Amino acid sequence: MSRVGNKIINVPEGVKVEIADDNTVTVTGAKGTLVRQFSPLININMDENVITVSRTSEQKHVKQLHGTTRALLANMIEGVHNGYKKELEVVGIGYRAQMQGNKLVLNVGFSHPVEVEGEEGVKIETPSQTSIIVSGISKERVGEIAARIRAVKKPEPYKGKGIKYVDERIIRKEGKTAGKK
Repeated sequence: MSRVGNKIINVPEGVKVEIADDNTVTVTGAKGTLVRQFSPLININMDENVITVSRTSEQKHVKQLHGTTRALLANMIEGVHNGYKKELEVVGIGYRAQMQGNKLVLNVGFSHPVEVEGEEGVKIETPSQTSIIVSGISKERVGEIAARIRAVKKPEPYKGKGIKYVDERIIRKEGKTAGKK
């Protein structure tokens, strides 16, 4: 059984957390502001620089919300303090990525270039034609956009061509071999 919900959250210097009566939490830091409303079945309390999350009952769905709420709060605080970053790389001959305004344009073997729209609060950069960096304060949004970029051309198992995360390991397959007679 996980006990994530029972862990306390330490609020670092420079991060301001406001908890409204309707369980709306506003987290402000050097990188920006995040606002999220949580379930009324969960109690969120703040004493000085420590946040505790507790549940109102022992029902199964409330227990599930308990750990999730604590994790989301910790991610919000980490996001406004340090931010989140996902790095992707484009692998393949002639495959490349470049920015055109707010759009990421991918040439990954299709007959047409594929455009991926950026979002407010999430920054997409291409330091080189084969690397993409997605960064922002919301872990959820950064991960979603990085996954959307990767989904354009997932890495294939034979040559490893496609868009992959930098730390991702592609399980390779052996190709067909000529049969002996």
